[in-house]
Amino acid sequence: MNNTFYKENNLSGLKRADFQKIVDGKETDLFILSNQQGAEVAITNYGGAILTVMVPDKNGKLANVVQGHDSIDNVINSHEPFLSTLIGRYGNRIAKGSFLMDGQEHNLTINNGPNSLHGGPTGFHARVWDAKQEDEHSVTLHYLSKDGEEGFPGNLDVTVTYTLTGQNELVITYVANCDKKTIINLTNHSYFNLDGHGAGSIEEHELWLRASHFTPVAAGSIPTGEIRAVAGTPMDFTQPKKIGRDIREDYEQLLLTGGYDHNFVIDGWNDDGTLRHIATVKGPKSGRVMKAYTTLPGVQFYAGNFIDVQPGKDGVTYGNRCGFALETQYFPDTIHHENFPS
Repeated sequence: MNNTFYKENNLSGLKRADFQKIVDGKETDLFILSNQQGAEVAITNYGGAILTVMVPDKNGKLANVVQGHDSIDNVINSHEPFLSTLIGRYGNRIAKGSFLMDGQEHNLTINNGPNSLHGGPTGFHARVWDAKQEDEHSVTLHYLSKDGEEGFPGNLDVTVTYTLTGQNELVITYVANCDKKTIINLTNHSYFNLDGHGAGSIEEHELWLRASHFTPVAAGSIPTGEIRAVAGTPMDFTQPKKIGRDIREDYEQLLLTGGYDHNFVIDGWNDDGTLRHIATVKGPKSGRVMKAYTTLPGVQFYAGNFIDVQPGKDGVTYGNRCGFALETQYFPDTIHHENFPS
């Protein structure tokens, strides 16, 4: 059995037995993180999926603000395979699922039109991670991605730690080492709705991004290589505005992606490991405020444009634009763009 600080009467209402299964010869389980403020986060080691984040609203009422599932079978068979999971080896897209490195061509598994997306169909989101929970505040996940997995070179040893602090911060720390030269872009794909995971559209949420530029895409959501200013376009979130205010504008980038699904370039980034405040989101009904921080140069803001109607936790139905994602990252398809941070 995995070490776990499972609580029978957890705020999320999840049952450990519903998450215990043998998948590919490894045990899945449920892990509950809690703090002295009364907040709670539930995670499974299948794909490192975040199942719930229970935090208070303006009146102190706790609710789950992350889309998730209430059993391991539903996680595995989710209509949205990346729902609130860990993403790797390479978050976002790689054009035509191939790249050259030191003169050698590497061909990846194609799973998004002609491209590779989020590490492929059996990327890190679909793997059982080894898990160790030593206290009620954090859990550490470990996975060895073998040389050639989904076409990526090298044996990649990855450790991810989730920590819930006393200030209601959910901290995600990634460490990876490889025995060959490779490419890597780790991120998290949680879908948030600050009014509650079943509260409907997120278009009234207010968003601020520390990003005066973004990377435009061509058809298939592959970056063109341009780094374009957001000023004077619907992509401008440098002053807080509602997500839905400009989402239906007749702007070629929004038309290509059905709404916001773009990489934003973090202002002031340099490769020094500094943790920067890069986004603030406010829930209109709940009064909840979420701030996002990262050491990385980009963040993919996805407004849930293509979320299929599907069952979620607590009998809730998820659908179009009922959750948003802020995927901190290196830029999509970096291997094919010398002007992008490596």
